[in-house]
Amino acid sequence: MSVRPYRDIIRRKTGTVMVGNVAVGGDAPISVQSMTNTLTSDAAATIAQIRELEEAGADIVRVSCPDVASTAAMAQIVEASNVPIIADIHFHYKRAIEAADAGAACLRINPGNIGSAERVREVVAAAKANGASMRIGVNAGSLERDLLEKYGEPCPEAMVESALDHARILEDNNFDNFKISVKASDIFLSVAAYYGLADACKYPLHLGITEAGGLTSGTVKSAIGIGSLLWAGVGDTIRVSLSADPVEEIKAGFEILKSLGLRHRGVNIISCPSCARQGFDVVKTVSILEEKLAHISTPMSVSIMGCVVNGPGEAAHTEIGVTGGGAGSAMVYLSGVTDHKVQNENMIDHVVELVEKKALEIEAEAARP
Repeated sequence: MSVRPYRDIIRRKTGTVMVGNVAVGGDAPISVQSMTNTLTSDAAATIAQIRELEEAGADIVRVSCPDVASTAAMAQIVEASNVPIIADIHFHYKRAIEAADAGAACLRINPGNIGSAERVREVVAAAKANGASMRIGVNAGSLERDLLEKYGEPCPEAMVESALDHARILEDNNFDNFKISVKASDIFLSVAAYYGLADACKYPLHLGITEAGGLTSGTVKSAIGIGSLLWAGVGDTIRVSLSADPVEEIKAGFEILKSLGLRHRGVNIISCPSCARQGFDVVKTVSILEEKLAHISTPMSVSIMGCVVNGPGEAAHTEIGVTGGGAGSAMVYLSGVTDHKVQNENMIDHVVELVEKKALEIEAEAARP
């Protein structure tokens, strides 16, 4: 059996769509997005949640626009946001026009769901006039009736056909500034649909396993589905859909990208599961460090290992490493080299201090001409 080099990810070639100032597709970094769960009509609450998502590293944020009150708040929300805002539209074409006029960077819409050809033309005209892109969002749970009658049930072929039908409507209106998603809660269905769509078109793809579940189960399902697609080179922007704080979606998204070496943001903690050999409480230490290092956006790796069996080997490949030893102390490694010891009771604060110092050094180096 012949396989390609195990770290070799060759991204699918696509066009580029701009969502505000964020490029999606082509050679652009894979962007991470989430969606607010506040009432969009409550601009203050929505802006506050967007700010939390921005701080977590979100590249793009989507807000739902089900009614006039929501689109009326869009201008204020867009003005206050530091990241592009996508307006989530389902059936009412006027909401799409209002959102575009209010400054939404992108409209999430299914052209076939909003009525007549004239209404589609009006939405396309509004998008063009305001420089907004679109996302065609196909969901296995809301496929068109004729496709369900044709195929008998949601299946990859039905989802791809739906996506291409919607794409054709926009193409017929001389609009190709869009990306596509084909989401399902079933991993196998969703992944198969994305593979089929990737073969059928050159548009950028928005990846996600929709309605994935709670924090733990949803993250696992999303990591399997999104991760397998990204590993195959398919996908240009991602959302991890969780029944949890939207900030957790951003964290999970970046962890997926970090694991595949596709993007690096923040501290990547390499740690052992702990055992009777541990020289300090690894589980508690890592849990506290994850919280105390959450504010660091500079990419770096830190190894927290309980003993000398695997500790030195892992430390050799990280900027900062700690390996548990005896007599209540641990060895600290800097850039893979043994440097000094630290008492276990001082370890957490010491690691935080070292990471913050290293982050400043990396940022200063990057700023040099």
